[in-house]
Amino acid sequence: MLPFRTSPSKRFDRLVLPYMRGMYNFAYRLTGQQQDAEDLVQDVIVKLYPRLDELENVQQPQPWLNRVLYRHFVDLTRKQSSQREISASTLVTAENQTSFMESLGEASPDASTGIDQTRIDDTVRRLLSTLPPDQRTLLLLHDADGWRQEDIAIVLDVPVGTIKSRLHRCRAFMRERLKKQLEPFERQQREG
Repeated sequence: MLPFRTSPSKRFDRLVLPYMRGMYNFAYRLTGQQQDAEDLVQDVIVKLYPRLDELENVQQPQPWLNRVLYRHFVDLTRKQSSQREISASTLVTAENQTSFMESLGEASPDASTGIDQTRIDDTVRRLLSTLPPDQRTLLLLHDADGWRQEDIAIVLDVPVGTIKSRLHRCRAFMRERLKKQLEPFERQQREG
């Protein structure tokens, strides 16, 4: 009598299904569109199915799956860059702004300045769109989604120190640009 073996599809489901929501959320962060995120996850799943034996030996599936997803996204973006660019504005929504604005600390205007929050949100969205996609994604993953620097380093396959320095540069750039963008409005409020 042969020993009972689980089918490859059931083994694959057991390994991947617990991480599907996380993969989709990460894909959505990268693409900014529901359909594109679903397509990205589906592409990765199709690519991973033949690699079932390798997947079974992965010690930390979530970071590994996210790294595979990120690399596939980068490959697709490179292929499509000659045809069209991914709109940065689609990656940034109002829900992403709260954590980033809180991270600005003293550099961000408070309610006493009288600056309209909508104007601040629009300015932050516009400034985020000027960042290169990798910097924008890093800033949003950490400050908007709350990813730990160590997890981002694993997914992007770079040292944690690199993540820290990139985050510092991105935040400094955003602070300075935000201050310059909002300065005329603050002056107007004081004079008006």
